[in-house]
Amino acid sequence: MTVNGAVNHQAATAADTAAPTAGEAVGRVLGTQAASPLSFWVGLEPGKVVQLDDVVVTRREVPGHGPVLMAGVVTTVEARHEGAAYDSDVFLIADGALPAAVVEVAEVRVTRVEPEVFVPPLPGSKVFLAGSGDRDQALYFDVMDRRIPMGMGRDGQPLYVNFDFLDGTRGAHVSISGVSGVATKTSFATFLLYSIFNSGVLEGEAANTKALIFSVKGEDLLFLDHDNLRLDERARGVYARLGLPARAFGSVHVFAPPRPNDPNGVPHVSTRTQGVSSFYWTLVEFCQEELLRFVFADSDDERAGYSLLVGQVAARLKAWAEPVGDGGAVMVRGTSCRTFTDLVELLSDQLQDEGSRGEWTGAQTPLGTVNAFLRRLRSAVRPLSPIVRGDLPFYRNHSVRTSDAQVSIVDLHNLPERAQRFVVGVVLRGEFHRKESSGTARPLLFVVLDELNKYAPREGDSPIKEILLDVAERGRSLGVILIGAQQTASEVERRIVSNSAVRVAGRLDPAEAARSEYGWLPPAVRERATIAKPGTMFVAQPEIPVPLAVAFPFPAWATRPAEAATQPERVSADPFQGLPGVEEDIPPF
Repeated sequence: MTVNGAVNHQAATAADTAAPTAGEAVGRVLGTQAASPLSFWVGLEPGKVVQLDDVVVTRREVPGHGPVLMAGVVTTVEARHEGAAYDSDVFLIADGALPAAVVEVAEVRVTRVEPEVFVPPLPGSKVFLAGSGDRDQALYFDVMDRRIPMGMGRDGQPLYVNFDFLDGTRGAHVSISGVSGVATKTSFATFLLYSIFNSGVLEGEAANTKALIFSVKGEDLLFLDHDNLRLDERARGVYARLGLPARAFGSVHVFAPPRPNDPNGVPHVSTRTQGVSSFYWTLVEFCQEELLRFVFADSDDERAGYSLLVGQVAARLKAWAEPVGDGGAVMVRGTSCRTFTDLVELLSDQLQDEGSRGEWTGAQTPLGTVNAFLRRLRSAVRPLSPIVRGDLPFYRNHSVRTSDAQVSIVDLHNLPERAQRFVVGVVLRGEFHRKESSGTARPLLFVVLDELNKYAPREGDSPIKEILLDVAERGRSLGVILIGAQQTASEVERRIVSNSAVRVAGRLDPAEAARSEYGWLPPAVRERATIAKPGTMFVAQPEIPVPLAVAFPFPAWATRPAEAATQPERVSADPFQGLPGVEEDIPPF
């Protein structure tokens, strides 16, 4: 690709080419390319180099207004031979047989004009690499009263995100997209949380601000409160430059489902025992809180003919189920149910009996609809039996709660997908209702949810999708902030993505990057996102018109068991070890 009429200069050797220092002149505004108040081209001086994402500034004296600063970010850099007519001329030029000049030009997208006098820079005006003051002004860091570091720029300087767009003051929610396993979406989400908790923006609210993380991929997130053995001095230096301590999360509690067929409800984890609690729901809670609708949490269930029947049966369970003993069992119309299997068999018998079916359905319901409902319900027995219980020997604190620690992790990786949906839906509903009843948005609750396209797909409806839409649209006023991650933003409900004030993209699939959902990425950045390395994210926030390329630091906390500074113990043979009320749930740090 060529740029007609670019500035001529003699080719510089690699030894003579040096990266400019901040505040140093790097070139002049081109006159052969039209300059506008929104973008302009720069011809680089011999020996000067700029790269993508560099911040540059130029100034113009405007009559009646004085000097006007025009600052922007380099979005394109091009080099070519000027004087060559054919592609093969490159060999003659390299041999010195054909005279030609090497020219380098850069396109700059204007991010800020100060004062706001929107005039184009004049051709020939000197362009400088931004110094610290000009850089902060160009990227609006100087007007961010509450800013949190989100990583380093390509110039080796910190980059920030305005906390006003995260805590609900002027916006809320974060959407992170990228290829699974390469885009490091969860790593960036946890670093963002760490930065929020440790940057000082929360001030006196830091201790009461909570985070709820749903972990669906192994046990890698279960060691956020363990220092990382692989953290070296160079990485510590990056944290220091960001103004953050290089340490693990200080307060973490893990919730895991009970082991299948375990009569004592021992948490189903293999690498951590301290600070781990089992979570499940008793049959009493299942009936009284009408949790049956979350058993049918797939979007296909809402389109099925039995969707109305789900609500009717749930209402009957709420009215007719009575607690039995202290283990969470129920009595329904004279039949005792101690397991989820018992309850499903009861419903199957009642709904297949012509005499009692009408009392459950409330109307004449076709037998085909009832059978479809029962087939779907029976298929839930195996995945939900470990977490819907009425057979434990004693009634103890078993719910997922955010009051135990600053960061609460719900481990879902050992559960089938259907059980994962159930847990996410019920826990989110409970936390959202708790925030509603509190009557205040403070302290904040950050919810980190991966695979958002699975829980809030673009097509169809489900109970989980309804809750996530509520969080996206009303969570800002209630202090519930969603940090959602997904491989494909094009498959997530539009209203959830559009309500995210901060949008992030890591490595993208080329076909996905071409979708309209990534319109916030300029074309050149979309192309870069398809080759981005792990740890590089492109972050867009409302104040800055250009997405910023961010490299976040190596985690100071363990991201897998092998990295934990204090190696966790294996699960003990003692079935009561690690259970609340039997052993103290004290994190090791």
